[in-house]
Amino acid sequence: MYLNDHLAGATAGTELARRMVAEHRDSAFGSELKALAAEISHDRQHLLRLLDDLDVAVSRYKVYGAWLGEKAARVKPNGRLLRRSGLTMLVELEAMRLGVQGKVLLWRVLLSASADEPRLETDWLEQLLHRAERQLRTLDSLHARATTALLSATPQKAPGAAR
Repeated sequence: MYLNDHLAGATAGTELARRMVAEHRDSAFGSELKALAAEISHDRQHLLRLLDDLDVAVSRYKVYGAWLGEKAARVKPNGRLLRRSGLTMLVELEAMRLGVQGKVLLWRVLLSASADEPRLETDWLEQLLHRAERQLRTLDSLHARATTALLSATPQKAPGAAR
């Protein structure tokens, strides 16, 4: 159940990352998002391999539910009919960060269990953990840059002006 819950999250995260790449391909964020999306997709594949190695059946309904949930999350009211809200990028980066933080915790749990489970390769899990920690740093950097860009594009009211 635990690994399948993480697989569901990885499925939603992979879909979100792919969509963000398509949306921001030509922006200043495009190359970093593309690299991040590729890593997130590879991490999902590693998780599938891990389920297979541990003889854990994939819960298809969770995977499909997560896939569908990510698609449904796109249809959120943002006050605009055909365009994205300026805050959408921040919300999506924050959602990705939550997912990657969950992945960090997964790899840590599995590293702890690896002493008692010979099918868990410690070196491999450590590599996945380090990559996830690097992904967090990348997401934090992207978030900071997106915040700066958003705030610099937002008209500022004069101090003391009516709110």
